[in-house]
Amino acid sequence: MQIKPKTIISVTNDLVTDQRVRKVCEYLDKKGFEVTLVGRKLPNSLPIPEQWNYKTKRFPLWFKKGPLFYATYNLRLFFYLLFKKADVLVSNDLDTLYANTWARKFKKNCALVYDSHEYYCGTPELISRPKVQNFWRRIERKCVPKADEMITVNESIADMYRKEYTRTVHVVRNITDANFPKPTKTRTDLGLPEDKKVVIMQGAGINIQRGAEEMIEAIQKVDNAVLAIVGDGDVVPDLKRAVADNKWQDKVLFFGKRPYAELMNFTALSDVGVSLDKNTNVNYQFSLPNKIFDYIHAGIPLLVSDLKEVAAIVRDHEVGLVTNSHEIEEIAQKLNSLFQDEELQQKFRANTIEAAKSLNWAKETEVLDEVYLQFLKQHG
Repeated sequence: MQIKPKTIISVTNDLVTDQRVRKVCEYLDKKGFEVTLVGRKLPNSLPIPEQWNYKTKRFPLWFKKGPLFYATYNLRLFFYLLFKKADVLVSNDLDTLYANTWARKFKKNCALVYDSHEYYCGTPELISRPKVQNFWRRIERKCVPKADEMITVNESIADMYRKEYTRTVHVVRNITDANFPKPTKTRTDLGLPEDKKVVIMQGAGINIQRGAEEMIEAIQKVDNAVLAIVGDGDVVPDLKRAVADNKWQDKVLFFGKRPYAELMNFTALSDVGVSLDKNTNVNYQFSLPNKIFDYIHAGIPLLVSDLKEVAAIVRDHEVGLVTNSHEIEEIAQKLNSLFQDEELQQKFRANTIEAAKSLNWAKETEVLDEVYLQFLKQHG
């Protein structure tokens, strides 16, 4: 009987809401790897779905954020990896790479794959803190060259890493599963209004400079419409305070983190999906969030900011509108014009169906084959 290569995949999140990692785990499991996914345990962590066929491990930690969190998580991860048999270590994002790089030093014939979900050192949280940014940059420069394979989420970010490190960088986009969960609940079941247009902003990264602050104001100027925020992020507490202070509760609805099937249920029942990252840093400038593909596969029109990767998808496939401004009036005008044009809405919806045929996860796994099947052959 063939022995399955043991693969340990690490992240700093609580596992359930990271759809890219879930898809990679499922891919590896189907290809014949023995997969263990390692992350963190939070007080509000969602339960592990019963249908997952791979192992999971969550670390409960005293510190939830900041330097002490990253230090204790990487220390805990290092010792976990050190004493676990592994043939392939997969580090997701720079905040797990240090522990993986050091643990691999003590493992014979163990490969290291680095999957960077963003241009980490270009995030706004780091750009605003140069000393912290320099700390992570030093880790990146020490560890990235030591990875056997590197993957990232789009060609723009891959090109930056190629130039910096003169190495091969594969591109696997965050595209939605072709068989994404179909809606099982109605708007009433989910707490959405039946008689209004629903604009959705969803995902696990509702953070600073991603347009959420402008969106809660813009929706006030959109006729007969509500904004549904389904997910979480560092600006959500501020958004909730602003909504309460201005008594906007009838126009802005918060639903928090939801399991992926339920998240897609919200998405499919919405009328427009928005992604409004700002061109304030290189990471957002070249971002291509999961939600873009979620909206397309759910069959709803999009409203996005004029960023290279995102706008190209929307324009090339004609699945929505692009705004080149984060002015409140401009965002509201775009939404009002779309809702007033039923024919345009139907055109965008029809185009999402066609776009989903070419923008699917099955095609992205062809790149994963290039990265991972070599390790299967080594254990054949």
